[in-house]
Amino acid sequence: MNENEVSYIIRKCIFNVYNTLGPGLLESVYQKILVYELQENDLDVKSELMLPVKYDEKLFDLSFRIDILVEDKVILELKSVKSIEDIHYKQLYTYLKLSDKKLGLLVNFNTTNILDGIKRVVNKL
Repeated sequence: MNENEVSYIIRKCIFNVYNTLGPGLLESVYQKILVYELQENDLDVKSELMLPVKYDEKLFDLSFRIDILVEDKVILELKSVKSIEDIHYKQLYTYLKLSDKKLGLLVNFNTTNILDGIKRVVNKL
């Protein structure tokens, strides 16, 4: 599957989680349940994945963590906040660059319409 095909299944899983739980819960709740939902859809999922930083041809373990990595292709950065800020987009874009991934989804579960809460961030896609 390519990134867009994986993204389609991820979005379905996000809708299922949101429609079942609704808005207003902690990010950690959505993360745990979304990981379960993704795995139930036969996707390879890694959660709280450590992301080293490569600088000057050296790797530094600086404890950056990717919320969820799906099929080793799509990074999910989850939020449960009043509004998404520019820094959230930049954070996900930096994770994409550092990990050499092409697609990320920034997901804010604290919204009245989950369609408004899912934003695509791309890196050389």
